[in-house]
Amino acid sequence: MTDNEEVSRPNANYNLSKPDGKDARAEGELIFYYNRENRLKKAPQSVRDLYANAKPYRFSLIRPLIADKRRAILFFTILIMCAFIFLFSKMGYFDSSYSLEGNKIDITAAKHEGVTLIIMKKARKKDVTDAYSGAVGIAVSPAVIGDNEEMPVFFHRVFFTLEQSEEYRFVVPFNDPDLLMVLQTEKSTLKARIKSK
Repeated sequence: MTDNEEVSRPNANYNLSKPDGKDARAEGELIFYYNRENRLKKAPQSVRDLYANAKPYRFSLIRPLIADKRRAILFFTILIMCAFIFLFSKMGYFDSSYSLEGNKIDITAAKHEGVTLIIMKKARKKDVTDAYSGAVGIAVSPAVIGDNEEMPVFFHRVFFTLEQSEEYRFVVPFNDPDLLMVLQTEKSTLKARIKSK
């Protein structure tokens, strides 16, 4: 190859751009015959109304939650689980309270500086008209005792009145995380195991 010769392109025989003034059909380009306006003229009136009047967006809380099958299944699963939790709590499966002669008793314990504070809440049951009122003897001891130790017992007494709900607080000289508690009235005895926080 000499310096005077011009380098030729390998695709020099092909037209890479559309020359001006030539018809697209003659060049072999694709022509699309789809025209939305012509198609809609032949469509039924209901289809033309759909394209003419686009529905405005309406806010909905439920529609995004059940937009597809996976979301709907998840949403209904959550609803069913909430219903089961509600039913089980109404049946008393999640209730940690005790019953003593028509009174519902909730007992909690909290450790503080080497002693344990016991909070006992008493409420009359709704369906009971003659709930117990009077003296209640209380005995509290640690649940776990060493082999050579005597079982220390703390005694206390409270009085249930005719009030709908009452709260009693007292301190026991134990620092154990697990306590045994016995409540005794004239007719019945209640045993409870309390875990202090």
